[in-house]
Amino acid sequence: MAVILVRHGETALNAARVMQPADTPLSERGRAQALAVAQRLARRGGIGAILSSDLPRAWLTAEAIAAALALPIQSSALLQERNFGELRGRPYDTLGFDPLVMQEAPLGGESAAGFVQRVRRAFDDMLQQHQGLDGDLVVVTHGLLIRTLLAGPLLHGAGTQVELHLGNTSLSIFDAAPPHALQLLNCTRHLDDAERDDARSLSGG
Repeated sequence: MAVILVRHGETALNAARVMQPADTPLSERGRAQALAVAQRLARRGGIGAILSSDLPRAWLTAEAIAAALALPIQSSALLQERNFGELRGRPYDTLGFDPLVMQEAPLGGESAAGFVQRVRRAFDDMLQQHQGLDGDLVVVTHGLLIRTLLAGPLLHGAGTQVELHLGNTSLSIFDAAPPHALQLLNCTRHLDDAERDDARSLSGG
């Protein structure tokens, strides 16, 4: 029994390397990616529930998956991307620093320590949601949250959060039972060449 982490599909701001406001929707390619990952999960089968961030880019991805699996979606604000406050809407490359690793909270935003605490609560919630399921749990969320899980509760390595570029709609799968071993990391084999995101696009933010 496993938890299947799905990063949301591409947005125009991902591709343009802009820090994303909360209401950012999927791009056309992001919608195609969402359909592709939905079809992959339908072929896999054995899925009992879907849990998703309530931000539109994740929720729209989850809706494609829910339609393919004929399952409802449960929302969780714990699964939202880190809140970068006043930095949202600004081009990443013009900031002069890397907001994805900044420790302090941007104005109106969330500190790294506060975000890590929220990610740990989200992890505990995933495990609780999985209990009693007759199948796997799909969790649709965001790049920085997945990387923080990998560097923390999943113990993939301290450098993961900084170094790993998670592809849009990539799958990372871990055992629901301790020690939560990784079965799959950052897999996008369901995407064809035209659907894959540019490796320079933002993976978080």
